[in-house]
Amino acid sequence: MKNSILIAIREWKERMGSRSFILLSLLGPCIILCFIYLLFAFGGSSKQHWNVLIVDPTGIMQNRIISSEDKSISYSFADGYIEMNEFANGKKYQSFDALLEVNEKVLSNKMGFVFYRDSPSIRMQTRLRYHFERRLEEVMVKEFTSLSLKDFRKIKQPMSVYFRDVYDPKNESSDIGSWVGFFYGAIIFIFIFLFGMTIMRSISREKSNRIVEVILASVSPNQLMIGKIIGVGLSALVQFIIWILIIGLGLYLMRENIFPDMLDAANVNIDDLKIQSENQSYQETIFASREYNQFIELIYNRVQFFNMTAFFILFFISGYIFYGALFASIGATMGSESDGQQFIIPLIFLLLFALFSGYYILNYPESPLGDILHYLPFTSPVVVMVKLSQGYYGPGHVYEIYLTLIVLIISSIIMLAIASRLYKNGILQFGHRVRLKHLFKWLAKS
Repeated sequence: MKNSILIAIREWKERMGSRSFILLSLLGPCIILCFIYLLFAFGGSSKQHWNVLIVDPTGIMQNRIISSEDKSISYSFADGYIEMNEFANGKKYQSFDALLEVNEKVLSNKMGFVFYRDSPSIRMQTRLRYHFERRLEEVMVKEFTSLSLKDFRKIKQPMSVYFRDVYDPKNESSDIGSWVGFFYGAIIFIFIFLFGMTIMRSISREKSNRIVEVILASVSPNQLMIGKIIGVGLSALVQFIIWILIIGLGLYLMRENIFPDMLDAANVNIDDLKIQSENQSYQETIFASREYNQFIELIYNRVQFFNMTAFFILFFISGYIFYGALFASIGATMGSESDGQQFIIPLIFLLLFALFSGYYILNYPESPLGDILHYLPFTSPVVVMVKLSQGYYGPGHVYEIYLTLIVLIISSIIMLAIASRLYKNGILQFGHRVRLKHLFKWLAKS
C-alpha cells in the first residue's frame, strides 16, 4: 500500500503541474459563471421599455388601449394605414419598437398582428397581448352585451389548475429543478471520461516505451494500477473543489453586487403590474410569474447545494473508481493504439447510455425501468443526482440512496479485482492483437 501511495503522489503532482489542469481549473468555472450571468441578465425582459405604434384605421380602439398606464409600454395611435416598408425604414417611425395592426375584422376573427424590430421577451409579449385583449374586451362588452364591464369581469374569471405532488404540496421540486440534478450527473460522467482517458493514456504510454518494465521491478502490477487510479482521481477531486469554490464565490458576488434587487423576490414590483383594479389578483398572478426570473429563484432558493454537492462527491468517487478500473484494464491489455480504440468505443456508448438514463428519469421519474437504472452501477451516479433534485428521497425513501451507494461501492471493488487480473496479465504483453479470448484467458489466470 505504501508503494501505491507513492505512485499516487507522483501521478497527482504530475497532473497538478500541467498547464491543461490549471487552465481547466480556472477557465471551467468561469465559463459556467458566464452562462449563469447571461441567464440572470437576460432571463427577464431584454428591453425594459417599449414604444408601440397602434395602427387602427377604423377607430375600433378609440385611441385608447388601457385604463391605467403601464410604465413598461408607451402606446401611440395612427389613424391611417402604414405600409411595412414605410414603418421599417421611415425616419419618423424609427423611435417605435413595434407596430400593432388592428384590422377592421378584429371583433369577429379575434386576430391582431404585432410587427417588431427586435424580438420581444416572453414578459413583453404577455403584456402586449393582455393590453390588446382587455381593450377589445371592453369594446365587445359595450357593443354586444347589456352588462357593465365590472359585472362582465365578475362572471369572466380565469380558472387556474396547478398540478402538485401529494408528497410535495409546496412544489419545492419541479421539472426545472430536475435539470440541476442532470447537470450534476453530466459533470460526473464528463470528468470520469476525461480522467479515465488520462489513466488509459498514461498506462499505454508507459507500456509502449517499456518504462513499465523498470517500474514493475520495484512494485507489483496491482500497486501500480491502484496508485495511478488514486493519483489521477485526487487531481480530479482537487479540480472539483476549485470549481466549487470559484462558482460559489461567483454566485455570492452576483447576489450581493450585480443583481441584488433582481435576486430578492420581495423586490418584484407588483404595483407596476396592476393594470386593472377590477381584477388585480389575476394581473398579479399573470405578470409576477413572468416578471420574476425562475432560474434565479431556482439557483438561490430551491437547490439544496450542500446535500447535492455531498452526494455528488460520494457518487463521483465511487463511479470514478468503477470506470477508472475499466479504463486501466483497457490501457494495460491493448497491444497497439488501434486495439485501444476498439475497446474504448463500447465504453463511450456506456457513458452515453448513463447520460440518456438521466434524461429518461427526467421525463419518467416513477417508471419501473427507472428503479432498475437507479441501482445499476453504470448509470446510478446520474440517476441518483436527478432523483435528488426531484425531491424523490423523502421520508421512507432515504435508505434507497445509501443502498445505491453501497451497491456502487461493492461493484467498484469487484471491478477493481477484475481489472487487476487483466492489468497483471496484460501489462507486459507486447506486439499482440487483443481478442476477447485473450481477455477471458487472463481473467481465468491467477
